[in-house]
This record gives sequence, structure tokens and C-alpha cells, in this order.
Amino acid sequence: MLATIHKKQTGYIALIECSLSHSISAVWAVLTDNGKLQKWMSNLEMIDPKKNGKMRFNMNDGTDAFIDIAITDYIEQEVLEFDWGKDCVRFELSPTSEGSLLVLHETIGQLTDHTPKDLAGWHICLEQLSDLLNGTVHEAFPMEAWQKWLAEYTILLQEVEK
Repeated sequence: MLATIHKKQTGYIALIECSLSHSISAVWAVLTDNGKLQKWMSNLEMIDPKKNGKMRFNMNDGTDAFIDIAITDYIEQEVLEFDWGKDCVRFELSPTSEGSLLVLHETIGQLTDHTPKDLAGWHICLEQLSDLLNGTVHEAFPMEAWQKWLAEYTILLQEVEK
């Protein structure tokens, strides 16, 4: 499920597709219910789940520091879109005959040294989301797996920039 990255007129878009053997409502719950959301992305917290609502990115560093994140699009059980720094992350959910398809779109204004780190992080988070739906909770972030995906995304982005 390596992302595909496409150059657009103004920046790039990274897409990661995740086929899941779970219902739309089950997947939506892990995207939006804090008790489930924080098991695959411990930094995120839903505050006001609606269009023009907000989320928080908790630093989880013992300081109680956080960053408010604007929810820019929200359609119950279909779309969750929010600001991600200068960029934007959008989850789209659709039914399939086997369950559902979750597509992560990250709109990237400019490729930086941080971009492959971000993509590797989303990749790991989607793996953990899938595992959570299948009954496995990860107690710690899998840094070794993240480093593997970081190397893959670094190579992919070098190809995109050519």
C-alpha cells in the first residue's frame, strides 16, 4: 500500500488506498471516536467533529501542549478532511463488496525533507488502523517499521522530483 504521488499544478498529492474487510460504520468509528482514534494515531483528538469544527494534535511530551487543527470538510461516514500544517489531509471512505475502501489524500504544497517522514508516519498509522479493526492494538509506535517506510518514501520522492 505504498502511496502514489502525483504532481499537480500547485504542489503534489499523495494517495494511500487501504482496502478493509470492515463496514463503513466500523471504519468511521476508528477515524472519529477518540477512544479508537488514539489507538492508531495517539496525537490526534476530535474536539468538534463537523465541517469547520476542530481537532487537536497533542504533543504527548508531558507538557499538555497541543495545536488546534481545523476540520475543513466533514461528511458523516464519508469524508474527514483537516489542515495538516501548511498542507491538508483528507480521508474518503466508500463501500466495497468486501467491506470498505479508505483513501488518504495528502495535499502537499512543497516537498521538503519532512515529507517522506510524514508519509512514512501516515503509512504506519494506516497499518495500525487496519490492525485495530482486526483486533490488534499496538502499545508503542513501531519505529523500526517507520524507518523502513521512510527509506521507501525517500526513494519514491526522489523519483517524483526527477
